[in-house]
Amino acid sequence: MSAEATNPGAPLRKRSRPRIDLRRLGRVALLGPVSRDRLPDAIGHVAEAHRAHCPDADLTVLRRAYLLAETSHRGQMRKSGEPYITHPLAVTLILAELGAETTTLTASLLHDTVEDTEVTLDQVREEFGDEVCYLVDGVTKLEKVDYGAAAEPETFRKMLVATGNDVRVMSIKLADRLHNMRTLGVMRPEKQARIAKVTRDVLIPLAERLGVQALKTELEDLVFAILHPAEYAHTRSLIAAWEDAQPPLTEIAESVRSTLREAGVAAEVLIRPRHFVSVHRVRMKRGELRGTDFGRLLVLVGEDADCYAVLGELHTCFTPVISEFKDFIAAPKFNLYQSLHTAVVGPEGAVAEVLIRTHRMHKVAEAGVVALGNPYTADGATEPADGERADPTRPGWLSRLLDWQESATDPDTFWTTLRADLAQDREITVFRTDGGTLGLPAGASCVDAAYAQYGYEAHGSIGARVNGRLATLSTVLNDGDTVQLLLAQDASSGPSPEWLDHVRTPAARIAITGWLDAHPAGAQGPHGRAAEPRPQAQPADDAATGRGRTDSRPASVAVDTPGAPVRLAGCCTPVPPDDIIGCTVRGGTVTVHRTECPAVARMKAIGRAAVGARWHDTGDWTDTADYRVTLVAESFGRPRLLADLTEAIATADAAIVAATVEPPSEQRVRHTYTLQLPDAAGLPGLMRAMRDVPGVYDVSRAQQPATTV
Repeated sequence: MSAEATNPGAPLRKRSRPRIDLRRLGRVALLGPVSRDRLPDAIGHVAEAHRAHCPDADLTVLRRAYLLAETSHRGQMRKSGEPYITHPLAVTLILAELGAETTTLTASLLHDTVEDTEVTLDQVREEFGDEVCYLVDGVTKLEKVDYGAAAEPETFRKMLVATGNDVRVMSIKLADRLHNMRTLGVMRPEKQARIAKVTRDVLIPLAERLGVQALKTELEDLVFAILHPAEYAHTRSLIAAWEDAQPPLTEIAESVRSTLREAGVAAEVLIRPRHFVSVHRVRMKRGELRGTDFGRLLVLVGEDADCYAVLGELHTCFTPVISEFKDFIAAPKFNLYQSLHTAVVGPEGAVAEVLIRTHRMHKVAEAGVVALGNPYTADGATEPADGERADPTRPGWLSRLLDWQESATDPDTFWTTLRADLAQDREITVFRTDGGTLGLPAGASCVDAAYAQYGYEAHGSIGARVNGRLATLSTVLNDGDTVQLLLAQDASSGPSPEWLDHVRTPAARIAITGWLDAHPAGAQGPHGRAAEPRPQAQPADDAATGRGRTDSRPASVAVDTPGAPVRLAGCCTPVPPDDIIGCTVRGGTVTVHRTECPAVARMKAIGRAAVGARWHDTGDWTDTADYRVTLVAESFGRPRLLADLTEAIATADAAIVAATVEPPSEQRVRHTYTLQLPDAAGLPGLMRAMRDVPGVYDVSRAQQPATTV
């Protein structure tokens, strides 16, 4: 089937194969006798189209599938008044013309039997095998009586999950929707609009991503005619006027043929008319259409090297428009598309766009995954060790979709997120420092890369290195970038609501939203970021010098030396629920440190005894005294950095007891603050607020005493 424009009314284009009268064929199938030793006449056209692509195909299974479908649907009528069997016949013919293999055609003949007749999946499996049964089940709708308003989104979820295991499921669904759109005129206008919008938002992007341009372009035109009838009518009149005139592309095409003949390059040069939506887009972009805007030249050759030979001849013998050159052979699109795109200036200054590809590339460009045949044959895939089938046609975007849909348990969330995800029509590849790659939608940021690589651990992201340079999480990634994500050591770190402004992937958005929802507004710290609730510690003292305050009440720490005075060390400023240990100093006082504090090792080395210590399991940790903590902020140097950091600290109701700023080194600056906070629960929120300051890429707890300035 051609990918050229399809007129929902009377066709404007001449076709190499006349449209088949499926209404007549369906009635013949219902009323006429069928011999058991040959194919029924009603699917003769399907057999002819199938044999054109697969000369050695065994058509016996198609005969059996047709007989089951015709018998099952006998007596059912479509709303258009046609026998229902015309629909599975039309769907199968669409796929046959695209080059689908026999299993797909068998399933397409049966795709409505389980949904609309008494045939069961067990019967399909027994008669046609597991593969056909899986495809039929994949496209069978869920019952509205069971799912209510969620039936449509959950049906698409079911179909997409099935497509993740076998892309032929979606091939059948796309052909099914195309025939339904062709016959949508019998529906009420409001239902036409509803179906057209779902087709526009979900099915057309899926057709684009699977590379099935032949279906995608016709679906676009049919949706255009329903949702924008005035613009469609105007575009149709423009195309009709162009077809009646002498197309200026004809002269340029002949010049190209002559040039390639003289160069000895065997090539077929065709004029490829644009479809309705394509013409409309060009008109919106340029305003007034030129004669060459209604079509493009298509040059088909035998080998990849011939594509570049044609390109060289065209750029030598014609004036090329360099800005229009794109090489999708060396760098194929994510939907399998390969072609060279260029534009040349013809006689009288007319500019013609030219597509150059091999016949094989053209087949894949038109039919996408359908042209790949059965992906599970011996030469198409290998059987993995775990026994599950590996689908070589499963692209990265589909894998990502299947991952995030598991987290979108609510049908409305899934439906909204699916439409937003499919609206992103370009993909980039970024490289990890460990040699792996990440496939992301165009416009993705370091936040997206973090969640793609680390999942929920990305909640602790604090920055990244892009191509070796430190970068903020909001940095937008480009195709081919190398990215290294930086994660905080503090397990309490969480995402910021501002991250939602930078994410493009549903997986990241769902994970961030879920974390924020799990931390209610009442527990939010500075900048609206939720803070993990923690009990307050006692005020700190400086254990290294023996200076500090003696609390007027017992510390919130229990030690294994009964009756000994207890103080919290100022070198590492422990707070609940840090892992802690005590060390006995002069006078019998026990100073409590974080277990990883370097001072603990030094005291043990000089013979100071370690004392077991733990936070009280019960008691009020959040009243009375403040506590002290030392934080280190690492950042890029910039004007007003110190002012912005101190403002973030003040916003958290923290008092700066001491501070030091080290001289810049390689444009990086290290700030150390000793702070006094009224509540230990505010520490994670304070650290996140400091990380939010532009230029700051890490904030951590200090393990050495701060130097007062």
